[in-house]
Amino acid sequence: MRIHLKTLGCRLNEAELESWSRDFESRGHQITGELTDADLVVVNTCAVTGEAVRKSRKLLSRAQRQNPQAKLVVSGCYATLNPSESSETLGIDLVVDNRDKERLVEIATRELDLHAMPEQATAPGESSLLSRGRQRAFIKVQDGCRYQCTFCIVTVARGAERSKPIDQVVAEINDRVAQGFQEVVLTGVHIGGYGSDTGSDLYQLIRAVLERTSIPRLRLGAVEPWDLPLQFWELFDNPRMMPHLHLPIQSGADSVLKRMARRCKSGEFLRLAEQARQRVPDINLTTDIIVGFPGETEQEWQQTLHFVEQIGFGHLHIFAYSQRPGTRAAQLPNPIPRELIRERSEVLHELGERLKRETLMRFIGRRFPVLVESRLAGTPTGWSGYTPSFLRVNIPAAPQRDLENRVVDVQLQQLTDSGDALTATLEQETRF
Repeated sequence: MRIHLKTLGCRLNEAELESWSRDFESRGHQITGELTDADLVVVNTCAVTGEAVRKSRKLLSRAQRQNPQAKLVVSGCYATLNPSESSETLGIDLVVDNRDKERLVEIATRELDLHAMPEQATAPGESSLLSRGRQRAFIKVQDGCRYQCTFCIVTVARGAERSKPIDQVVAEINDRVAQGFQEVVLTGVHIGGYGSDTGSDLYQLIRAVLERTSIPRLRLGAVEPWDLPLQFWELFDNPRMMPHLHLPIQSGADSVLKRMARRCKSGEFLRLAEQARQRVPDINLTTDIIVGFPGETEQEWQQTLHFVEQIGFGHLHIFAYSQRPGTRAAQLPNPIPRELIRERSEVLHELGERLKRETLMRFIGRRFPVLVESRLAGTPTGWSGYTPSFLRVNIPAAPQRDLENRVVDVQLQQLTDSGDALTATLEQETRF
């Protein structure tokens, strides 16, 4: 069968999609990038915000409209929280609960009677993901979260923490190395809680990956700032551990963090950032900020702006607060008007763009290895990729060679006109 896979939301959803892709191919099915060509459509939905719910519903409706003959399988947080609505109103053939999504391919095969000839199966080691232009693999190492932040519906949808065995993670990464991947990102709902159910921890997992695999570049997905294990910083002594951390803080006002039931105060985060920069000089710190949490006063908002500037984040993921039924925050008084949330978001976006430019400018004139990911639009020989610190780099002119999925040495020159990336030239000693 021809199968089209689609996801919304977090990197964990991306990792799950990649896993399903391999499982379907191992059973003899063909992955297609065209929705209209598919016999089966699988959608991994999101419910982290009201906007994510709207996009999930829109995506499911579009799949049904553009290819009504295909069977439609849905999983993810929106589908798990609203299974009857998904099935009854959107023409879905099968809903797979988050608790069962590791077995999605098995369940879909059984429930929908999917068959494929064995000789159609992908040969061992063949990389369907690279053929779709992927150089970075997302590896899901755990699911679920034991914390209950008041705004978060994901912990309700994902359930208790469950960690993947270290041996399994190592095997999956070695498989990606064999397929030609240059970079792996470890992801999960709460990766800082890795091993809470198995007597292990994130430090042991990362150390095992660095010791037992040869993946050239290893990254982490979002890590809660209170969850970094002992000896964490020494892991960055290994040059294969990429110097970038996404540490969600959500607000710079301690009073708002308390209402959110977050376990990190602004002062603690500041000390953590100082420690990170002392131990890992080139580290790029990025974060999440929720704008317009219930009761957010002007004073609390100004505290957030001051905090963001004080830290000097390299990038901000900005979320306008949206009420999620089933969360404790939905019961909080003093909701913020949508227009005020929009105004505050615009101010924060402007600040985030300035801080990103300042971060990029600090690296001008230096030399770094860049993982080339794609052609640079508008140039005959240009390429684009990322430094270890996860800074976007454009290489406008390069030899007439295919550099995709290669790590090349560059010298960073200047900001692009848009101010969100750096231009670079290839080092003469780069070998092809």
